[in-house]
Amino acid sequence: MRKLALLAHVFAFLFLAHFAAAQQTDIMVGGGTLMQPYTSNSSQSFTELAEKGGTYLSVGADVVDHDRRFGLNLESSWRYHRASYYGYESYRPILTDINALYQPKVGKKFGLDFMAGVGAASTRFYLPGVVTCGYFAGCIDYTSTDHFMEHFSGGLRYYFWHNFFVRPEAHVYHINNNTNMTTGGFNSNFVTRVGASIGYTIGR
Repeated sequence: MRKLALLAHVFAFLFLAHFAAAQQTDIMVGGGTLMQPYTSNSSQSFTELAEKGGTYLSVGADVVDHDRRFGLNLESSWRYHRASYYGYESYRPILTDINALYQPKVGKKFGLDFMAGVGAASTRFYLPGVVTCGYFAGCIDYTSTDHFMEHFSGGLRYYFWHNFFVRPEAHVYHINNNTNMTTGGFNSNFVTRVGASIGYTIGR
């Protein structure tokens, strides 16, 4: 999954670099929180953990064809503070995806963003006092579980000053095998991230 995320980043930035001169390019930073529904997987004796709450930061970029309004988007979001995993360790999710983007214009100051794509959900688990060292990676204090995921999102952008915009948005992730408790699972394969981004458009 980490190789998939790396390839997605390389492909997307090569795409952006090739077309940025003739197309519209957006760069964004944002914040939000994660929501996850409780499901019937939990029993009376054991309640599976819901992957929700916390502050999530995000960065993203896209390139869009001026005429057709289709483009490519790349983004990553991660939990700022670690969360408790059943009280004995902590975890931090990192969500990275590459998307097909449709960006219709609504007016001079408004626009819409619709995205669908794939990516990787990487969850880092931190066990107190446990450090693993390797020749190439150095020493790290976490282990990671990685899952393939599908991503869908929508947002409404408003240009509040020149080429600067704010975009309220919602993202839905389907994380494959996210309920597998043997690798550090949660109570649903679906999570939703809601929040807003501030961005700047080049070539608008």
